[in-house]
Amino acid sequence: MSRSEDRVSEETGGAFDAVDAAVGRAVARVRELEARARAADERAAEVEALLEKMASGEENPVQMKDELDRLQRENVDLRGRLDRGREGVERLLARIRFLEEQR
Repeated sequence: MSRSEDRVSEETGGAFDAVDAAVGRAVARVRELEARARAADERAAEVEALLEKMASGEENPVQMKDELDRLQRENVDLRGRLDRGREGVERLLARIRFLEEQR
């Protein structure tokens, strides 16, 4: 091969590599978008089912809101209990460390 043929071969190879990389990125993006579309379809189906239940009277939005409010209050209470429990555990660990140092 002549030098010009080598240069053309290198340029062509580089172009193919660039195209191959671009196609790879495009395929990855399409797969990502397909996954997001499937997830959106699933969420849409869930919302449609819930709306049908509400329209038929099976689900009452006011009761759902009341239940949500109750659960949120319960979560606040449980978080407070966990925090107080952690504080108690920390105090116990501090006492144990102190007693171990006194040995």
